[in-house]
Amino acid sequence: MSKYIPTIGLEIHAELSTKTKMFCGSKNDPDEKKPNVNICPICMAHPGTLPVINKEAVKYVLKVGTALGGQIAGFTEFDRKNYFYPDIPKAYQISQYKYPLVTGGSLAGIDITRIHLEEDTARSQHNGDVSLVDFNRAGVPLMELVTEPVIHSSSEAGDFARELQLLLSPEYLNVSEANMEKGEMRVEANISVSDDPNEFGTKVEVKNLNSFRAVEKAIEFEVKRQIDVLEKGGHIVQETRGWDENKGVTFSQRKKETSEDYRYFPDPDLPKLYINEIPDFQNLAQTLPELPAQKKDRFTETYGLKLEDVATFVKNNKLADFFEQVAKNFTDIKSWQVVANFITSDSLGVVSKENLNLTDSSLGNLTVEALTELVKMYLAGEVSSRGAKDILQTLLTTGGEAREVATVKNLFQKSDAGELEVIIDEVIKENSQVVNDFKAGNDKLLQFLIGQAMKKSGGAANPGMLAKLFREKLV
Repeated sequence: MSKYIPTIGLEIHAELSTKTKMFCGSKNDPDEKKPNVNICPICMAHPGTLPVINKEAVKYVLKVGTALGGQIAGFTEFDRKNYFYPDIPKAYQISQYKYPLVTGGSLAGIDITRIHLEEDTARSQHNGDVSLVDFNRAGVPLMELVTEPVIHSSSEAGDFARELQLLLSPEYLNVSEANMEKGEMRVEANISVSDDPNEFGTKVEVKNLNSFRAVEKAIEFEVKRQIDVLEKGGHIVQETRGWDENKGVTFSQRKKETSEDYRYFPDPDLPKLYINEIPDFQNLAQTLPELPAQKKDRFTETYGLKLEDVATFVKNNKLADFFEQVAKNFTDIKSWQVVANFITSDSLGVVSKENLNLTDSSLGNLTVEALTELVKMYLAGEVSSRGAKDILQTLLTTGGEAREVATVKNLFQKSDAGELEVIIDEVIKENSQVVNDFKAGNDKLLQFLIGQAMKKSGGAANPGMLAKLFREKLV
């Protein structure tokens, strides 16, 4: 076990899904392919233009802060963060420094330092000696969330980022698509290691983390790199490093800037905001949906489902709604788990393979009523597990009623003792050595005999009745 303690803090940027940009009326469209279409004199920083605050973007951040239990600011303002780079047309970025919109809060057991609002940069594209800049993204509302340095593993960091993405997504707060592949959510990790539990090591920031896997792998590599440096008697340099996905390594980019380097000062072109005096920003807690953590607790406590099933329903509200509409027709944990199994284990693969639609009242062509009837038939022993899966496949792809499908496909279980005894006699005759070994005390062989009988019946025999009849004949 290593004597070094890793300490990680995350800075997560998420583009907000407003119709227009942060300080102008240009369209906010992350899917636009043609460069420099959604631009105007304001987001291009033409002389004499003045920005106007996007009220909806502010409201989105306040909703996030409320959902995370943060302290909503009574007063806030926007600042100029000064640095020169081609993707910043003004040579400064409008951000927030001293007075963020939200302070405190927590998610997934991780404390949050602050949440503030700023404008996104343009997107640079490099091809050999040529660099191009697409300003469609310049000025898009960008929420930045900063955690406390209380994370101590790559998995903990990855789990936090996943929880935040789910919270922001259309499934819940609906303030951001938060698609990491499109750059709508970007993660930066501040990483240090120390052999003194009361002291932090020198912090290194790692950028360019565009997937959860990259977040976890970069942290793992950087922790190991820093430990190796210290073990060899070296010193960690405070710097910004990038992540090379192909090589699986971090690499030095530049010396880490401090807040003084950015020369923050209040933007004179934007008004101060007194949040408590703006009616649209009041009582936001009453507008929040059931949040992921709340849904997880409710599904676990109410239905007693397996954790993996609960996780599936938490991630997909339509699927959760469909489950609950079926589940209300049953009253016990066993039945609820069967409903969940049919949905998560048996249906989702078919839905994906067949590219079927999902609504809160149907799963492909499977209706609430049809699944309710199928579960009742299965619990009553009218159809086997195999038969239920076959019926479910048909209901998903072509629809219909469970009992009708079972009749047409001859999938009702055979429980008639006389009919099953004919099959059992054939199995006993064809497997005399197995029968002798079973009689000699090898009880496990009963399952083999039942399996043979199931094959002969085309899967229609009731396995419980087969077990009973085999024992009556052989014991």
